[in-house]
Amino acid sequence: MNPEQFKSSLAEAGIQLNDQQMAQFNRYFELLVEWNEKINLTAITALEEVYLKHFYDSLTVAMHVEMADQEYRLVDVGSGAGFPSIPLKIALPNLDITIVDSLNKRINFINEVVNELGLEGVHAYHDRAEIFGQNPQFRDQFDFATARAVARLNLLAEFCLPLVKKDGQFLAMKAQKSDDEIEEAKHAIAILGGKFVEDIQFDLPAEAGERHILRIEKPKETPNKYPRKPGKPAKSPL
Repeated sequence: MNPEQFKSSLAEAGIQLNDQQMAQFNRYFELLVEWNEKINLTAITALEEVYLKHFYDSLTVAMHVEMADQEYRLVDVGSGAGFPSIPLKIALPNLDITIVDSLNKRINFINEVVNELGLEGVHAYHDRAEIFGQNPQFRDQFDFATARAVARLNLLAEFCLPLVKKDGQFLAMKAQKSDDEIEEAKHAIAILGGKFVEDIQFDLPAEAGERHILRIEKPKETPNKYPRKPGKPAKSPL
């Protein structure tokens, strides 16, 4: 998917990009390739693959969940090189984005991208998700939490749901369908105040594979003891 195909495919999905936004995506690609020579950000560096499997893929969440028009707050947990949060911010400037990642090198990259692209309303933090979720500044503050292929759903739920405000949504982006993973996580989701709503399934263009957005709403507040101390969720998942 070249940049023009990217633009037209998004337009068909109801996401219109202007010249400035296209220029921002181009510069983002350049920075990704440049920094990837110094630190390991992604195995995908070819232009057409980045535009399809990183940029377009990140924006699928906005095609299936209403995020436009209002000043929603979104937290991206384990963002890596900024997916899906940075493409979402470029395409939907109304979003206020918070990014948390446990590797400071990635946060340095994110800050460079934010500065180079002139993005406002993006806040990047080097922290463990378990610590971040207990910080009163961030807990229960976000309309959306996203995580893209970071870990199994029961673990992701403990990282993400404490950050979501009541009646907000946690959106887990997955490459493969896993009914077992969803079933395994339902107990954890319930404990954390969430409710599994749906598995949104679709295919990327150009036969690039199936994708899933697991949509979890939060009708109740998360008990104060979650997330547990660093390392505990991974060692003994809910």
